[in-house]
Amino acid sequence: MRVPPARIQFSPEDRATVLAQIDRAMETGQLTLGPVGKELEAEFAVRHNAKHAVAVSSGTSALEIILRALAVDGREVIVPANTFFATAAAAMHAGATLKFADCDPETMAIDVQHAASLITSQTAAIVVVHIGGLVAPSIEALQGLCRDHDVHLVEDAAHAHGSSFRGRSAGTFGIAGSFSFYPTKVIAGGEGGMIITDDDMIADEARIYRDQGKGSFLANFHTRLGHNWRMSEPHAAIVLAQLRRLDEFIDARQALARRYDAALAEIGLRTVHVAANANCNYYKYIVFLPDGVERTELKQLLRDEFDIGLSGEVYDTPLHHQPVFAPMAEAQGIVNLAGAEWLCARHICLPLYPSLSEIDADYVVASLATALSRLGAEIVSIR
Repeated sequence: MRVPPARIQFSPEDRATVLAQIDRAMETGQLTLGPVGKELEAEFAVRHNAKHAVAVSSGTSALEIILRALAVDGREVIVPANTFFATAAAAMHAGATLKFADCDPETMAIDVQHAASLITSQTAAIVVVHIGGLVAPSIEALQGLCRDHDVHLVEDAAHAHGSSFRGRSAGTFGIAGSFSFYPTKVIAGGEGGMIITDDDMIADEARIYRDQGKGSFLANFHTRLGHNWRMSEPHAAIVLAQLRRLDEFIDARQALARRYDAALAEIGLRTVHVAANANCNYYKYIVFLPDGVERTELKQLLRDEFDIGLSGEVYDTPLHHQPVFAPMAEAQGIVNLAGAEWLCARHICLPLYPSLSEIDADYVVASLATALSRLGAEIVSIR
């Protein structure tokens, strides 16, 4: 494919570094919770201006551990309707009852006013998701809301490595933040996740929960109903190499995003609004579709005739319409959440990764304009 949806590449230097670290782990026999993982935690905490970073097996486990540490069992957790399944699943696995909040069509973030209407005496936490790597300006209003109601603000920052708002890193606006190192993410570790927090209790609890609930790595004495949520040393080595290139990755993504911005403005397409004081890592480059264009048909046309694969949506089905959650939503009287439903139905994500050339980025926009015109959309011009 000329322009695939994603392309994961490691430099020869990074591959050599990672292999050397894995070899040392194999030589010592310490394959988990070892020195590479500790080095990763220390560097991740510094990069994101957090007191603690705790490496775990996935972004999903990171979020569940945070919620378990906050004792949400038997209480309510508010989550945005437009997010990945794992955001809600983590809350349910931690024992919470879900409440689904609508989303802002401008930024894709949780709708603060709707979230406010859902708060009760049983609300333990609100989870904010930084969709596409964007920390929306509404994060400050959400902080105030949670503070006023004595509700924990938790950040699902799976998309937002290195992103910030007003110079403050994603993952540090709430009591704790979770990150993912799934292969498609800005930092690709194969698997793995990270918890960051300034709260000593959460950090201590996270280290216990991730290792089967043991009070000590060397003692078979369990104090929590934990799980095998450890990060292996080989995964830590991969993530560490990627972390050290994070700023380089973000610079490349932002340069491509600026090129997309200029080209798409010429043809009259709207993108997600990024505030001037937000530093977005552009995990996803999100474009809203013109009225009347069917997304599946557009994606198929771009793939078949232009050899372009669009990146996956964020997301295509809101949580309250997912079969596993729909009965819960119906029981709460949730039928329509207009913002989330519109967002899920009316956007695409253009290919964007550091190795994408400017020539191919221009080809994507020109091909998109041609395809949209062919499907009946009104396009200002085609370069």
